[in-house]
Amino acid sequence: MFVFARSGASRLVLAVALASGAAVTLAAPAQAAKKQEAPAAPKVNYSKAFVGAYQPFSAKVNAGGDLAPLKAELAALHAAAQTPDDKFAAGQVTYNLGAKLKDMALQRQGVAMMIGSGSAQGAADRSKHLAAAAQLAYQDKDWTAARTFGEQAIAAGYTEGEQLIAETYFAQDQNAAGIDYLDKAIAKKVAAGQTVPDTWLKRGLAMAYEAKLAPQAAKFAAMYAQYYPSQTSWGDAIAIQRNFNNYEGQELLDLLRLAQRTNALRTERDYVDYIEAVDARRLPGETQRIIEAGVAANLLKPNDVYVAEARTVAAGRLNADLADLPKLARDARLPSATGATLSAAGDAFLSYQKPAEAEEFYKLALSKPGVDTARILTRLGIAQLDQGKTAEAEANFAKVEGARQAIARLWSLYASQGAKPVAAAQ
Repeated sequence: MFVFARSGASRLVLAVALASGAAVTLAAPAQAAKKQEAPAAPKVNYSKAFVGAYQPFSAKVNAGGDLAPLKAELAALHAAAQTPDDKFAAGQVTYNLGAKLKDMALQRQGVAMMIGSGSAQGAADRSKHLAAAAQLAYQDKDWTAARTFGEQAIAAGYTEGEQLIAETYFAQDQNAAGIDYLDKAIAKKVAAGQTVPDTWLKRGLAMAYEAKLAPQAAKFAAMYAQYYPSQTSWGDAIAIQRNFNNYEGQELLDLLRLAQRTNALRTERDYVDYIEAVDARRLPGETQRIIEAGVAANLLKPNDVYVAEARTVAAGRLNADLADLPKLARDARLPSATGATLSAAGDAFLSYQKPAEAEEFYKLALSKPGVDTARILTRLGIAQLDQGKTAEAEANFAKVEGARQAIARLWSLYASQGAKPVAAAQ
């Protein structure tokens, strides 16, 4: 998962869950190749000469011992193969010998012979044989052949080859190309109504982050949270935004509010940053809630100097701030109310979990000149979402432009996942 270090720079740390050295496991070549040891099936056509050459050779392979000398006998066996079934069986035994000798060239030759034999025996498993050829080529660092066989395997109906193809690009330090390939493969899965493997999303995210490809990292992080919503995926999606966009103050506050709602405040630094962004002098009620939540989660220490000071400031201002709310509401409802007054009223009521009033004041603020439209639209959407007005919230999130657009998109994604309304504060 992605987390923050407790330093001023707050850089992203890539944990084991998204490590870039992903293993590639597709078709097992042995399973794809070992269909039948001897050409004795009734529905096949073997030439007499090939049977005479094959049977003693296969017996030697199965007997074990020193198999290296058998490589010299392969040419004669291959020359004896005349029918498609002969060639398929010759490919099988060539692969098996290569597997026992750990000879990559022989294994690749054997699988290639099976694929090119034209035998009906291999037709049903053609996609698996192609996938085995792709994997062997990948292991042999023959990236072009791995991609070619991988594409052919997918075209033949194999359903697990896309990540191997992407890995061939990553192996050549062509991260953008590999990520683009995965992105298109994911789009095809989605269009077909199929499940997107989480390994694709995590791998694409890790490689995009490693290559400092901010738009791609944000996209894969959001897809990870979309298709596999959890504390981890949401935490990664939010951390990616923080690291590629130097959010501070009010922008950071709204991103951390989303983290709180998705249960993605997972480190001490997350809570400390939230306390700094919310500001105990401005929004004491929310500050108090976040401190209590952090202490309950054992991520904040009550006796920490910073935490204790923020708690004291919030407690000292809370009653007076609550007492001022009715007057703030009256002032905001005056025809002469300025955009600043209306925005402040919306912020106060949103912070005190009174989203209906917050919605009222944010809507009025949008009609005033000189207001921060992106910020008000974001918070109007949050206020509506907190009331269960999902469609209206999504519509307002979609209007957000500029630096806040990425934040609003994550809020919209959260809304689409059935965000629960916030209980109104008493």
